[in-house]
Amino acid sequence: MATFAEITRHHDPDPDENPWVHGPPAPAPVRIEPYDPDWPRRYRNLAAGIRTALGPAALDLEHVGSTSVAGLAAKDVIDVDLTVADPRAEHTYVPPLERLGYVLAIREPSFHEHRCLTLAEPRVNLHVYGPDCPEAIRHRLFRDWLRTHPDDRERYREAKLAAVPGGGTVMDYNARKQQTIRDIYDRLFRAAGML
Repeated sequence: MATFAEITRHHDPDPDENPWVHGPPAPAPVRIEPYDPDWPRRYRNLAAGIRTALGPAALDLEHVGSTSVAGLAAKDVIDVDLTVADPRAEHTYVPPLERLGYVLAIREPSFHEHRCLTLAEPRVNLHVYGPDCPEAIRHRLFRDWLRTHPDDRERYREAKLAAVPGGGTVMDYNARKQQTIRDIYDRLFRAAGML
C-alpha cells in the first residue's frame, strides 16, 4: 500500500535517463480543444479492446488526464492508466497491445517503472504502472478533484491555454503548466489530510 508520503511526493524521473524507446518525438504544435462529450465513449471502446487483448494481465484500467474531466478543455488524446503485475515484464503486455496498433514509446525505470505506449488513431497515451503505484493514485486523485472543484478546473484550463505559446515539445508544454498542477495537488492533498 502506497503511503501518504509516497503519494504526496513530487517524483521526477532521473534526468540522465533516456526514456525514448525510438527516439524523442519531433516538436509539434500543442492544440487544446474544447471538451468533447465523446471522449468518455472513446475511452470505453479503447478499454474494452485493451481488456480483451490482455485478459487477466490487465489488473486495472482508468481514464485519466484532462479528457476524463467533463467540461475541461484538453489535447485530443485519451490518457489511460493500465495496471499490470510488473511493468518490467513487457513480454506479458506489449505484444498483445502491439497487435492493436500500440507502440512502446517510453520506458522510465526511474519513474515507478513507467512505460507508455501510444496509439496514432485515435490518439492515445497508455501509461503502464504496477499495483498500488503512487503516480497512478495521484492521477486518479487529480482527476476526481477537478471533477468536483470547478475553480481549480478553471485554473487548470487557464494554465493549459497559457502554456501553449512557446512551442517546443509536449514535454515543454507540460513543464510550463507544472507549477499550477503542483499547486492543485497541494490543495487536494491538504483537503484529504495527506499533508
